[in-house]
Amino acid sequence: MPKTALLKESERIMRICNACRYCEGYCGVFPAMMQRKSFPDVDLVYLANLCHGCRACHYACQYAPPHEFDVNLPQTLAALRTQSYRDYAWPKPLARAFDRNGLVVALISVLVTTLVMLLTYVVQDAGVLFATHSGAGAFYQIMPHRVMVIPSAGIFLFALLALTIGFTRFLRDTGVRVHQLLNPRTMWRAATDAAQLKFLTGGGDGCNYPNERFSHLPRWYHHGMMYGFLLCVAATSVATFYHYGLGWEAPYPFASWPVVLGTVGGIGILVGTGGLLWLKMQSDPEPRDRQSTGMDVAFLALLLLTSLTGLLLLVARETPAMGVLLAIHFGVVLALFLALPYSKFVHAGYRFAALIKYARERRAVPGKIELSSDY
Repeated sequence: MPKTALLKESERIMRICNACRYCEGYCGVFPAMMQRKSFPDVDLVYLANLCHGCRACHYACQYAPPHEFDVNLPQTLAALRTQSYRDYAWPKPLARAFDRNGLVVALISVLVTTLVMLLTYVVQDAGVLFATHSGAGAFYQIMPHRVMVIPSAGIFLFALLALTIGFTRFLRDTGVRVHQLLNPRTMWRAATDAAQLKFLTGGGDGCNYPNERFSHLPRWYHHGMMYGFLLCVAATSVATFYHYGLGWEAPYPFASWPVVLGTVGGIGILVGTGGLLWLKMQSDPEPRDRQSTGMDVAFLALLLLTSLTGLLLLVARETPAMGVLLAIHFGVVLALFLALPYSKFVHAGYRFAALIKYARERRAVPGKIELSSDY
């Protein structure tokens, strides 16, 4: 659907929902909607990113298909979210990566991983690549430290810059100012909503996902994926301090903080992404935006592959398979960094920005924009 038509359809549905208000207790979208008498484009984009896709409203809606009003709010907001990813992508020419995102992320993953494996095989002597290495610095006998750090750091910093620019542009357009980000009460409320994945509880009984039955599985799997990812970031941060601050070279002992954090995080990602992919295969297609499905699946699969190759490398790091597994894992991690600003990962930033605005609105209108239940 063209952007203009999508915005018009979103406004039409919002006006119907605002007149009905049956779903006001399901998530933050409806209390935020009820504070508005009109729906300019920027507010529609904000509401779309505030939606967590629990689908409770769809199965409760008396105007959902086949009703003549044809209200399909989850599908419409999902399509508008994807459009917002294109609109806020930086640099602008790379926004086209969202047009066929599943294919783009898959190609990035295959090409980057294959390139790293080929270069490792060509540059490294086979006797070294397929030998058993152990102890401090074992990884660097396969790949020198600078060869691993320079490209990964460069790609990661570019991804961080692209994500930051998109995030700040979204905040600016939705009316959130810098001084409001410094308000501790606003940020605390937004952070706790995000940390709890509060709006993945539907009306309190869980999401209607993958079908009309209530389930907390999507929320639990999202928790596993989110906190697993954060633990892996923490593991990398601690390992960086070990290397540059203490002069300790990887691989580290199994009982060390980088390994413990990375192992628990990797298992969390593996369970979370695997569970979400399993649910997606059973998902009711009616409230789903089909053009977003490839994007969702590709990023989940890339995260799962990152976790799986990392755990395999941990298990086999003192075997002849370590060299090949290191090249594969390093290639997958580079692909992940490269794909971050142009994949489903961006939803985390925009959704958090929407939660900040929602928290600010709740403070501005106390008692009038709360959910009907506190879960």
